[in-house]
Amino acid sequence: MVTDSDSSPSQQDADVFVLDTQRVLRRYRDEGDVAAEASVMAHVGGLGFPVPRVYSASGGDLVLERLTGPAMLQALNAGEITAVAAELLAGLLDHLHALPPQMPDKPGDRPVRLDLHPANVTLEARGPVVIDWRNSGEGQPEFDVAVSALIVAQVAVDSAREEAALAATFLTAFLASVDAVPAEALDQAVRFRRADPNLTTREIALRVASASAKLSSVLAPAWSSASRSRAAIS
Repeated sequence: MVTDSDSSPSQQDADVFVLDTQRVLRRYRDEGDVAAEASVMAHVGGLGFPVPRVYSASGGDLVLERLTGPAMLQALNAGEITAVAAELLAGLLDHLHALPPQMPDKPGDRPVRLDLHPANVTLEARGPVVIDWRNSGEGQPEFDVAVSALIVAQVAVDSAREEAALAATFLTAFLASVDAVPAEALDQAVRFRRADPNLTTREIALRVASASAKLSSVLAPAWSSASRSRAAIS
């Protein structure tokens, strides 16, 4: 979400426009219906999860609370926040997955974000706020965690990006902060990311595959170690 410029693109599928000091308009380029997104935000927000206030939702337009804090990604790049950010992201997922679902399809379903990464968290005076809820819904928590890990890994394996090293460090800290996730959840996350219409052919062919391989090689020891540490503490 863009918070301070008058008119600027946000994610690849939407633009955000400042309406006044309190509100922004998020407009989807494909004119998709925002009703489901607004419903999830209202549900989790009503249960205390940090989301922007929704003023109105109609067609492809969402009128939302205007946020003024930096994105977590921006703060990481500026050195204003350290690896504790990974623990913060993991904590947000834990909080979300502890909430009851609206209409679960199967036992164990919880609200899921399916796109939670440092660019989708803003650091406000009241605390972190999760933005851009288009991919959200209900499902299995381990799948949601795997999607977040895979998104960060996609950056970590792309040596052409300046953030690659930072993403690798963040990924290690994130994996140490989340519960163990079955390999099946990673496979499901890979299929989910491959189907993302916002990814280019190069990203699908190279980065998703490379990120999956990286995660497959590190997730077992990382999660095993983290699980042992939590067991020792408890």
